[in-house]
Amino acid sequence: MSDYLIKATGFNNNVRAYAIQTTDTIEEARRRQDTWATASAALGRTMTITTMMGAMLKGEDKLTVKLEGDGPMGAIVADSNAKGQVRGYTVNPHVDFELNDKGKLDVARAVGTSGTLSIVKDLGLKNNFTGQVPIVSGEVSEDFTYYFATSEQVPSAVGAGVLVNPDHSILAAGGFILQMLPNADDDIIDRIEQRLKDMPAISSLIRDGKSPEDILEVLLGEGNLKIHEKLPVSFHCNCSKERVGTAIQGMGNEEIDNMIKEDHGAEASCHFCNEMYTFNIDELKALKS
Repeated sequence: MSDYLIKATGFNNNVRAYAIQTTDTIEEARRRQDTWATASAALGRTMTITTMMGAMLKGEDKLTVKLEGDGPMGAIVADSNAKGQVRGYTVNPHVDFELNDKGKLDVARAVGTSGTLSIVKDLGLKNNFTGQVPIVSGEVSEDFTYYFATSEQVPSAVGAGVLVNPDHSILAAGGFILQMLPNADDDIIDRIEQRLKDMPAISSLIRDGKSPEDILEVLLGEGNLKIHEKLPVSFHCNCSKERVGTAIQGMGNEEIDNMIKEDHGAEASCHFCNEMYTFNIDELKALKS
């Protein structure tokens, strides 16, 4: 099944809900980044939640997430837009540990338990919207939950999970975001909180074949769900040789001359997709102004 996202409401429009399957998307990121198991889980959780946040945008709007903890992975960066397209990378993809005391991949150890979570939204306005909060756990989902409550003042429940095969490929990945709207009363909140306590791990539900629709029924209860949109999700990088050439051009003629004289060409790779772009001497000369 191809990855996709569901936008819905629950309890007579008192709850905004998103659920997503990202198994293939995170596998593509893992393959391109060569992430090890624990790093795959951290990057996958971040990309999964970033994709759902992108789906909250409209038109050509986009956002960038940067999770920068004090763990060995360094910064995790993910971009997404309103079209279900996402990409991501981490500074150090080769991070893996033994399972934690709960028998799960030790994401908090990889990410770190102090640092910042930053969200930059490009809404096509003069200035971008930027929100930043401290990391509260390093488990990723809890950090985004804290971001929504603190920076956007929207009480939310955020969950994301990644299961990794013994060969480090991605077995299952997905997530959800529930947001309480202003008219949601205490009874609705209590019922959702109880369901959150009782539900299995989100990645286990995906592994067992549960769809995003099924996951929202688990969270909200049968009959409490109204689906509004189904959106395809995929790994997508907008890099190109032309964009890299523009970046080289911005270095100035002197730097380009150095590349020609010393290196007899140039090579550059994209952080997100690891695509390599090469420029020969003639191509570099053409970039000079």
